[in-house]
Order: sequence, then C-alpha cells, then structure tokens
Amino acid sequence: MSTPQERSSNRHTHRQIPTKRGRFNARLTEEQKWLFERAAALYGQSVSQFVMSSAQRAAEQAIREHEVISLSARDSQAVMEALLHPAPAGPALRKAAERYQSLVSDVDGAGDESE
Repeated sequence: MSTPQERSSNRHTHRQIPTKRGRFNARLTEEQKWLFERAAALYGQSVSQFVMSSAQRAAEQAIREHEVISLSARDSQAVMEALLHPAPAGPALRKAAERYQSLVSDVDGAGDESE
C-alpha cells in the first residue's frame, strides 16, 4: 500500500485513468458499422475506442458552442467601452432602482418591530 505522499507524487507523474462504470449501446445499420470499423482501423483503434472518442469530442464541441459567446473585434470593443464608460442612468432605470429599493426595504423591515 502506498503512502499519501507517494500517491500525491504519482498523480503528477502518471495519468490516472478513470474507472469506466457506464455502458453505451447503439443499434447501427450495416453501412454505419462498416464505416466505423474502417475509420477505427485508420486510427489503429477498436470500434468502441473510435466511437467513444469521436462522440466525446462532438459532445465537448457542442457544449463549447452553447457555453461560449464569440464576439467580433468590433462587438468586443463596444462591450469593453460600455463597461469602462457606462451611460448615465436614464429615467426608467432610476424608477426601477427606486422600486427595487422600496421592495427590499419592505422585506428587510417586515419582521423587525424594534425599529
């Protein structure tokens, strides 16, 4: 049995492989099976390895596309300008802030009878 220090140093020198616990089954056409087998052979992988690594890359890409907002250089510059030099609050914003403050002060003082 290794000590905690040995396990800690091993983390930095050896990549730990996560335990595989889930299963994924799919029904394919003969054409899909042939396509996956051919592609897997080109990469020197089993069909399972090829399909799972391809599916993982596709899933990561889909998540990135939905989580990351890409701006053009002009749009990015406009956002930075608005953050660095915000426009003064207009009447609608001031009215909304006053309404918010009255709602918050009503909630804060609702249960406090000592004031």
